Amino acid sequence: QVQLVESGGGLVQPGGSLRLRCAASGIVLGIGAMGWYRQAPGKQRELVATITSDGGTNYADFVKGRFTISRSEGKSIVYLQMNSLKPEDTAVYYCNADVRVGLGASSWSNYWGQGTQVTVSS
Repeated sequence: QVQLVESGGGLVQPGGSLRLRCAASGIVLGIGAMGWYRQAPGKQRELVATITSDGGTNYADFVKGRFTISRSEGKSIVYLQMNSLKPEDTAVYYCNADVRVGLGASSWSNYWGQGTQVTVSS
């Protein structure tokens, strides 16, 4: 059973830093792109950053220059280094991953973690 488990959230002051971690387990055939999304109260879930299995990255404009996404050598752990945090970064941050579930070209499924709360406040 595929599981994504996030950690590293918490309360931080404006201008501070946090490092989120997401570990994927139950991966048998392979894992593709992974990413971080966030959802603030009363708002829709939005993309923060993604990273492909080859290391290609994509960032939302509102985090460029402040956040960095990276993956472990084994590719099943993804990190989000968040610097210069702002109150508007307050949200639940979710990990997302594409996981190969079969041998066919289209045999991929998408999974979500349970989320980790990030609160930026003085």
